[in-house]
Amino acid sequence: MSAATGIGTLTVRPLDPLKDAELLHSWVTHPKAAYWMMQDAKLEDVEREYMRIAAHEYHDAFIGLHEGRPAFLMEKYDPRYVELVGLYDPEPGDVGMHFLVAPTDRPIHGFTRAVITTVMEELFADPRTRRVVVEPDVANKAVHALNEAVGFVAEREIDKPEKRALLSFCTRAQFLAARGVAV
Repeated sequence: MSAATGIGTLTVRPLDPLKDAELLHSWVTHPKAAYWMMQDAKLEDVEREYMRIAAHEYHDAFIGLHEGRPAFLMEKYDPRYVELVGLYDPEPGDVGMHFLVAPTDRPIHGFTRAVITTVMEELFADPRTRRVVVEPDVANKAVHALNEAVGFVAEREIDKPEKRALLSFCTRAQFLAARGVAV
């Protein structure tokens, strides 16, 4: 749980693929979610994708709540088995992450930064997590800036089947330093 100044309380709960599918569909098909690559997905496609994730041993999805209302999507995965297999040499304690902030008609200044901070806090709450790995599209400059703001360091570009991605890493120490916490 996180409470960012002026933002309110952010929490995370497990995603329910059937109950949350309609909500997720509205998020992932919104023009703001172009980098999520589900623009043309039908409701059944979203249901199927999140049922697949729910059944996967090494991939989990969560709904992030702002003051108790759904506001973002978080995925965590083990890069040894999902997303990055064969694209880099994973280290013990590596955890992969994706996040998506829901579209809104009433944006709150600093909200997306509060969301990524909450996601990182959630991942590092597990003492086994030593490093968070991300692989956003190289063209997604906004998320690169957010990643850097919470401590990610870009390593190199990689070719995934669906995109050219910027492989980046953030250790616990880098995350704490970016937050101004003495390590």
